[in-house]
Amino acid sequence: MLLNNNIWVGTSEEGAVSLLPAMANRHGLISGATGTGKTVTLQVLAEGFSALGVPVFMADVKGDLAGFCKPGEMNEKIEERLQACGVPEFSFHAFPVTFWDVYGEKGHPIRTTVSEMGPLLLSRMLGLNETQTGVLHIIFRIADDENMLLLDLKDVKAMLAYVGENAARYTLDYGNVAKATVGAIQRAIAILEDQGGDIFFGEPALNINDWFAQDDEGKGMVNILAAEKLFRKPAMYSTFLLWLLGELYEVLPEQGDKELPRMVFFFDEAHLLFDDCSKTLLEHIEQVIRLIRSKGVGVYFVTQNPVDVPSSVLSQLSGRVQHALRAFTPAELKVVRSVAQTFRENPNFDTEKCLTELKTGEALLSFLQEDGSPSVVQRATILPPQSSIGTISDSLRKTYMDTDAVGGKYDTAVDRESAYELLSAAFHAAGAQETQVLSPVPEEMGQMEAPQPVYQPMSFRVYNPATGKYEETQLQSMQAPVLQASPLPQNAVTQSAAYRYNYPAVQDAVPVPSKAKTKKEKTPAKKRSEMTQAEQLFDSFTKSISSSAGREVGRSLSRSILGILGLKK
Repeated sequence: MLLNNNIWVGTSEEGAVSLLPAMANRHGLISGATGTGKTVTLQVLAEGFSALGVPVFMADVKGDLAGFCKPGEMNEKIEERLQACGVPEFSFHAFPVTFWDVYGEKGHPIRTTVSEMGPLLLSRMLGLNETQTGVLHIIFRIADDENMLLLDLKDVKAMLAYVGENAARYTLDYGNVAKATVGAIQRAIAILEDQGGDIFFGEPALNINDWFAQDDEGKGMVNILAAEKLFRKPAMYSTFLLWLLGELYEVLPEQGDKELPRMVFFFDEAHLLFDDCSKTLLEHIEQVIRLIRSKGVGVYFVTQNPVDVPSSVLSQLSGRVQHALRAFTPAELKVVRSVAQTFRENPNFDTEKCLTELKTGEALLSFLQEDGSPSVVQRATILPPQSSIGTISDSLRKTYMDTDAVGGKYDTAVDRESAYELLSAAFHAAGAQETQVLSPVPEEMGQMEAPQPVYQPMSFRVYNPATGKYEETQLQSMQAPVLQASPLPQNAVTQSAAYRYNYPAVQDAVPVPSKAKTKKEKTPAKKRSEMTQAEQLFDSFTKSISSSAGREVGRSLSRSILGILGLKK
């Protein structure tokens, strides 16, 4: 709601508390525990910017921001809130809305190309480590130097396979590319594809200029990203929103300080952006937040606890809306104390104590004044929104999607020639060229039969227990045919075994002499039936001892025993 062309956010004991539009590009923070009213505050701010003609972008992680498209309705809670805020005149009305959805289910598809996403953000989305991120940077550089467009994930996979197979060719110019690292990146891409992450890589890519629209009444377009499904994958959600923010920074020209911002970007559940954030990525975020102000874009982070935002980023956020904080542990009390110290003190109340006493719908407000200094913190009741609070029906959503300005522009995906198609074409062309230089396979070669095995007699000497002698016997033995390699044409590649080898006629095998030279056999021992009882005892005892204690030790021991018995000769 507007008050003197300022955004009326809430009312304190000292009067209305408003956000000056000229200071909106200094960014802001909306924080507070779950259920304290952050979503309503976001809606009130977005309505104020839209009423001024400023387009807005926000992610709807719960589905309850879609109500922007229809007017609200009066109830007891809203009536009490209006009385507490002292609003003399209040009317409900809708705001212009464009619905977006990465998956194309509850809004127009938002796509981007892999090249526009860049290796840094793609690495975060894939969950790569530092080494894998470095290899991905190399892949992007090689693709750029060789004019290979990276539009979707299959282009990245094709480039990974290509560079991995030709790693030696690129090592000196770009750095080492290990096949194990390439395999790890391929696995990460497969996981992302299973999660549906490949849907928003492709064309037609989003044109940011489609966000900068107004309706017939001059209200700024409220661009709502349906993120209930995307939010279940925190890394994808935060990386995608960060890419959108980066696109605004890259596309928009310098504007400087104006009476109105060019656009306002609300980053809900902002703590996900900084979870497991690498140093390089954090520096990138800080740079975007610091410099995007000059492009006329205001960024407002929405999170449960201010400490979720790094201090280097928090210092860039001038507007503050702090809802109640819960403090049940010493660590939480410490957070409350530190948050209270960041406000410009108001002598009328204790800020630290107030933070834990705020009711739902109340907040501590502090915005920049005309001279750029922060205002004294105010305890205020937030105004109710003029649009509806909550979800909408699927039929109403579809009606808006069919009738808005971008209907049909992004609904059909386009797959033009890129790295995947170029590498595939090069592979097939190389295969066809190699096939043309092959010598034809002779017809008679293809009709040759495999050689049959040749058998020849073999003589063996086998011990016959019945006679106690070694006797000669003959068995049939197979000798494998010898394959003699024939010379191949240069660069010839064929699967024909008959073409690769010529089978010569197998020569007659040289027979093994029937009386082969062998070592002199030992005279076989007497048969057990011819032994005396003492000799049988000696033989059994020798075998038993020798198997357990060793042959020589067993024989010596047995001779001693049998000598005592008078059996030793």
